[in-house]
Amino acid sequence: MKAVISTLRNMAEGVSALMMAAIFCTFILQIIVRYAVGAPWFVSTFGNAINASYFGWTLEFILVLWLWTIFWGNAFVVRDYDHVTFGIIYDSVGRKTRSALAIIGALIIAAALLSSIGPTYDRMKLLWLKSSATLPVKMLPIYSIYFVFLAAVSLRYLLRAWNCVRRGADGELHGPLSEVPIHVESKK
Repeated sequence: MKAVISTLRNMAEGVSALMMAAIFCTFILQIIVRYAVGAPWFVSTFGNAINASYFGWTLEFILVLWLWTIFWGNAFVVRDYDHVTFGIIYDSVGRKTRSALAIIGALIIAAALLSSIGPTYDRMKLLWLKSSATLPVKMLPIYSIYFVFLAAVSLRYLLRAWNCVRRGADGELHGPLSEVPIHVESKK
């Protein structure tokens, strides 16, 4: 099971990396179109072969990819221990209280995210009627990554609560820094 999870995590990281690479390449394309296409040397060499007005889509494409990168990354790539936490109370209590706090916190987060799916969809289903200004796609598929984010993070926190019920909060990476396992790879 660990191999499957590791493979899925690597694939999710790969998708994030591809989205960031697409953002970068589109950004470079924007720079070339903005500063080279209208330049006298470009016009004298290539004529009017490229019309800069056809590249208005690049801004919206970057915004969509950025939105997808953020929600995809937070749903599948960022781990709980990657977040900044303020655990003054959590770190100062005993093991059983820490487990109770972890379970309650995880259930509150999962419930809040899951309960927001319906109202969010009700507000966003109007986006199915609207089209993007420059991209050939409706707006709802563009924002659909938010629902993936809500479902994935909710599931992660439900699993966190279940693991805390079964094993307690000691196995978590939200404990005091002294309890966080440090993985050091040995060179072979």
